[in-house]
Amino acid sequence: MTEDFETCDLTCSSPSGDPEETLKTVKSWSMECEQPIFSVLGGGMKLQKTVDAPRPTISGSPGKTSLAAATSDTESGIYSVESELCVDHESELDWYCGTEQKLICSHCATVGSCQGHTVTPLATRVTVVRNKLVDVCEKMQLQALRIERFIEQTLGAKEQKLQAAATRAREQVLAQVSAAREALEEEEQRLLEEVQREEERVEQCLLTQRAHWGQALTNLSQTRSRLVHTLTHTPDAQLVTSVQEIAERVEEAEGVGEPCDTDQLSLNPSCTESKLLRGLWATAVLLGPNAYGSSCLKFDERTVSPLLSLSDDFCTLTFLHKKPRHSPAYDPARFDSWPNALGSLSMSSGTHSWVVDVGQSGAFKVGVCYASLERKGSGNEARLGHNSQSWVLSHYDGDYSFCHAGKKVPLQVARRPERVGLLLDWPSQTLLFYEPHSCAVLYSVSQNFSAPLLPAFAVTDRNITILH
Repeated sequence: MTEDFETCDLTCSSPSGDPEETLKTVKSWSMECEQPIFSVLGGGMKLQKTVDAPRPTISGSPGKTSLAAATSDTESGIYSVESELCVDHESELDWYCGTEQKLICSHCATVGSCQGHTVTPLATRVTVVRNKLVDVCEKMQLQALRIERFIEQTLGAKEQKLQAAATRAREQVLAQVSAAREALEEEEQRLLEEVQREEERVEQCLLTQRAHWGQALTNLSQTRSRLVHTLTHTPDAQLVTSVQEIAERVEEAEGVGEPCDTDQLSLNPSCTESKLLRGLWATAVLLGPNAYGSSCLKFDERTVSPLLSLSDDFCTLTFLHKKPRHSPAYDPARFDSWPNALGSLSMSSGTHSWVVDVGQSGAFKVGVCYASLERKGSGNEARLGHNSQSWVLSHYDGDYSFCHAGKKVPLQVARRPERVGLLLDWPSQTLLFYEPHSCAVLYSVSQNFSAPLLPAFAVTDRNITILH
């Protein structure tokens, strides 16, 4: 710790003056200074300078100064030293040279090596140093008190608040998990019962169909046997007269009809539909420890329509209000009429998710399609959502809808999303659109995809960007 101490200048006469007269003047100065008793820290130790304290004795060789002795009274706290003598002038070292930072005698200050330097009486200098030390000790004592108070009061209170907050947090987690578990268990029971009922319904339909077609098969076999018998054992004359009977049997056989498969003979997949379960599943997939993402997804430059501009990083599509002067080179993969583009990632297994920043675009489509989707022409075969090979979420003129095979399902959106997320789970054949900020499901569809899928995009207002 370094501090600047206050000093007083000793104004000396020029070297041409009378040294003896100058020395007398210096010695005539009063160097007595009343020394207060200082309290140091909290231990009760006292520091004081006594007027009649013994002076230090000289020890050492010429040109080198050292302390000869120092005594300390640990009981009274009084500290005193015996003064040294100047090796050059044999005088008491009762001055301090601030320039060279050493003890000197009055001769050194007037006619010696420290002539013209900033010097201070030793007693004054000691007082200043002791006062500075006392200030430092008092500051340290106050700091120690503040630290003790911080440990006892602040940290103690913080520890109590921590325990209370941790208890509340645990109770909150347990309550939320318990509520979610209870709701999930109830939903599980409901869905399993629904599946059971659907299974029983289909089994009953199968039994009915089996009985019906079994009886029809028996009747048909019997009718056929009789007709064959009539054909092989009836004389010609009798056969001709039996035409009416034969016609009735043929009509009876034709009335059996043709068997056909119907949806009633299959388990209805809607029996497992649950907003709660699907939302929890999507949240677990998107936010769980094994969250999925397609960090390598970009726009496939070959597929980008001439109506769109592709950024240098292949992540942003911008709609061009004016048709470019120079059309890109012909490519069978490129859309030539609709403002479409496809992603670079082919998906036929696993789970994939990606997010598209749609910003303030007033017209866009995001979804998936088969790689075999038509690229040329202005027909519905190349228009996203208007054929059986594409599934998209569409936004146009403030309305949101899910489009597939030319059919639109209006969507109710609480607030306009600036980002749209897509989740494709191939094992469950599920495509899900969601709002990334809240993970709210916008729409989900289960489909038996028969070929690999590609991310599909379209924009006719501003731009959209694939986020990673």
